[in-house]
Amino acid sequence: MKLDILVFSAHPDDAELGCGGTIAKAVASGRQVGIADLTRGELGTRGTVEIREKEAAAARDILGLSVRENLGFRDGFFANDESHRLALIELIRKYQPEIVLAAAPNDRHPDHPRASELIVEACFLSGLLRVETDQAGVSQAPWRPAVLYHYIQSVFLTPDFVVDVSQQWDTKMKAINAYVSQFTNGGADPETYISNPRFLRMVEARAIELGHSIGVNYGEGFITNRNLGVGDLFDLI
Repeated sequence: MKLDILVFSAHPDDAELGCGGTIAKAVASGRQVGIADLTRGELGTRGTVEIREKEAAAARDILGLSVRENLGFRDGFFANDESHRLALIELIRKYQPEIVLAAAPNDRHPDHPRASELIVEACFLSGLLRVETDQAGVSQAPWRPAVLYHYIQSVFLTPDFVVDVSQQWDTKMKAINAYVSQFTNGGADPETYISNPRFLRMVEARAIELGHSIGVNYGEGFITNRNLGVGDLFDLI
């Protein structure tokens, strides 16, 4: 299956929080979108791996994803090394996305910027002929995504552009709230940074602020390390 957009996240729920509205908008327009979670979130204080797998599957259905995979890297301990890069390269070549959405280059959780660096390098290396990979014994052809953008996570980073997700806001929140174990406080598990109600209020407040900056109700911001080209000034209106 060829994807239009492949979203990489360090943990299940990262993609929903960072760019769930953009994903839902792309799906609604007929694009094929997939998520690859690098880890199973096994170091999370609340819930279990099994619960989070079910929650991720529920969020997948809410967003209308074409595919969702988990690479099973060690939560908190995966590295930007050859074996991890090759695992990402195999996935990129498998789905041949035009666009990759990656974790934030700077964030509160150290897995996020480490994942960001890993994804950037894997996308470049995936286009090299002499980096050899195979799937089920069949050699894979090189593939480099046309563009890579970073979504913004807990730490606020000034975006290079903002996507209007006003019509998709309810879908984004349904996908986030599918992770009941992570965002619903109470029960035997202790409160965490993200289970405190202030966290989701921050997520909404940020989306309102970014939306306001482009004259809409809700927005999601993205960062790019390249110039964005337009054919005409009126494309920016």
